[in-house]
Amino acid sequence: MAIRTEFPHQVVETPDMGIVLSDGCRLSARVWMPEDAARNPVPAILEYIPYRKRDGTLPRDEMMHPYFAGHGYAAVRVDMRGCGDSEGMITDEYTEQELRDAEEVIAWLAAQGWCSGSVGMMGKSWGGFNCLQTAFRQPPALKAVVSVCSTTDRFADDIHYKGGCLLGENFGWGAVMLSYSSRPADPALRPDWRADWLKRLEAEPWLAPRWAGHQPRDAYWKHGSVCEDYARMTVPVQIWGGWADNYMNTVAALVANCRGPVKGIVGPWVHQYPHTAVPGPQVGFLQEALRWWDRWLKGIQNGAEDDPAYRVYQLDSEAPDASAKHRAGRWVAEPAWPSPRVTRQTLHLVSAAGGPSAPRTPRGYLSHIEGEVLAEIATPQHLGMQTGEFFPMGLNAEMPGDQAGDDAMSVCFDGEVVTEALSLVGAARLRLRLASDKPLGFVVARLCDVAPDGSSVRIAHGMLNLCHRDSRETPAPMVPGQVVDVAFDIDQMAYRLAAGHRLRLALSNSYWPFVWPSPEAGRLSVMAGSLDLPVHQGAGAEWVPPAPEHASPWKHKVLRAGKTTRKIETDLITGTVSLVIRDDLGDAENLTHGLQTGETMSELWEVHPENPLSARAVHTWEQRLSRGDWCVRTEAWAEMTATPTHLRMKARLRAFESDKMVFERDFDDHVARKFV
Repeated sequence: MAIRTEFPHQVVETPDMGIVLSDGCRLSARVWMPEDAARNPVPAILEYIPYRKRDGTLPRDEMMHPYFAGHGYAAVRVDMRGCGDSEGMITDEYTEQELRDAEEVIAWLAAQGWCSGSVGMMGKSWGGFNCLQTAFRQPPALKAVVSVCSTTDRFADDIHYKGGCLLGENFGWGAVMLSYSSRPADPALRPDWRADWLKRLEAEPWLAPRWAGHQPRDAYWKHGSVCEDYARMTVPVQIWGGWADNYMNTVAALVANCRGPVKGIVGPWVHQYPHTAVPGPQVGFLQEALRWWDRWLKGIQNGAEDDPAYRVYQLDSEAPDASAKHRAGRWVAEPAWPSPRVTRQTLHLVSAAGGPSAPRTPRGYLSHIEGEVLAEIATPQHLGMQTGEFFPMGLNAEMPGDQAGDDAMSVCFDGEVVTEALSLVGAARLRLRLASDKPLGFVVARLCDVAPDGSSVRIAHGMLNLCHRDSRETPAPMVPGQVVDVAFDIDQMAYRLAAGHRLRLALSNSYWPFVWPSPEAGRLSVMAGSLDLPVHQGAGAEWVPPAPEHASPWKHKVLRAGKTTRKIETDLITGTVSLVIRDDLGDAENLTHGLQTGETMSELWEVHPENPLSARAVHTWEQRLSRGDWCVRTEAWAEMTATPTHLRMKARLRAFESDKMVFERDFDDHVARKFV
């Protein structure tokens, strides 16, 4: 990866530029801009997130924002209200207040003497969400956005629910935010840091129970979901995703539905910016974003609007690797999406001697006899330990591992060994006729690539809470024994199944810890089913992206190296199976302003294979900040368990100043299990 140190413009930095909102709340911005911007105004690019510009995202900020400034932009990195060095309180994610603040910040930027009046907005994850949500509101000065790892639907495709199933990371993300939001402002920028910190701690929300309480797709989730009215998406959008991330569906949805100019790119990556993300190959994300800004913020006729609508990295068959540094494949470029090069081929699920299997040809067909059971799904509760994280961040075995073990516990439908490569681009759709013996339950589908040695790579997965079989807005429990028809999409993919391999559909009604278990261990009786595959007629490599480059990395000293472990453990006495994660990020000193920071976390996800009510998650977080004689830290602890009728989520937040505890608060919430 190339490091750029010379740019067309000399850059000046302001570490704390105040943006005072109409209610008097001061937001803190770190700004890079050309030194002559006051004489020659430039467009502004806003990144607006809660993750602390002074330390949290500083390493990535310093590689990106000076790069844009060096090419003639004012790069503005703003801490949201109640976060980092900004005043105010944060109450939830993507609130009306957050989005109104974003509109005010954009108007403020456009009005500055050093700004040309055109503003772009960018971000990854939270910042990718809120730049789409702000574009939906159409503030006049917002001319384009670049969004990475985001969603169009906060209920269907975020960390809380998927297919109506309650995700384990709904709890995990609540613990993360309890920890992240507990840190004070930097005293070097905020003399009132201590009083402000104590106010923050007192107002700190424990959000996991709130999110878990919204089990239908109600108004809470519709707010901020741009899919509610794609006609409002007229601001030009460059949208990025990664196949190793769980926001891969967003790119195709925006390209297919938005009214304004949209260009989508999906690579092999985890939940990181594409110029640094694994697995490789990394690409020149900053150059591609700059081309987008040049076209829509400066009006340069560079042809960005004529780029292919949908560019995807099609993965090749390789051995499973939860810490893959690189994935073999090729770039496929589609002028339009949906693509005329994709045809739907239907595989009907049939029963073969010795067990279920897929049909021998895509034209396979099985007449259904009413009442005949094709397969019974009653999988053990610990199935899913090789699933990986909802959004993997790096190489700590966070991506899906070998699925063969989980496959052995699942109901699998296997196809014939393919004699020539099978190219897939798009989302497969699964249809099942089934009955449940319990009112609450779900079904998970994994599409896998099975090699000749029996190893299994997860290509994509999808799931459906059966209460949501007819409606996400008005779910209803199943009637035990009643046969129903259900259908749901498996996630978007771009994959090339090698000759000699076979395609596998693996079905389960457990998926721990990705999905929180149903209150009872149920049984699904599958009467019939079919799988619609998106078969692609590709022509080899069709795009050569620019090589990755970035500005100089941050100047720092490692004070204590970190270490991460990730283990699956079985208690041979009790039979409990656990996923145990310990992630110590060590400690580092910023050599520019002297702030020392460190972070340590642990996660325990345990369950007994026969008892869904044994599921238990325990997370701990410690945040450390110091400079000279100043030293603070926070500790967050959270636990989730369940009964047949309720989810219980406990948490504790403690804060220390020079090892003296200055704050402590406990939370204990019970959430009714209406549909999960």
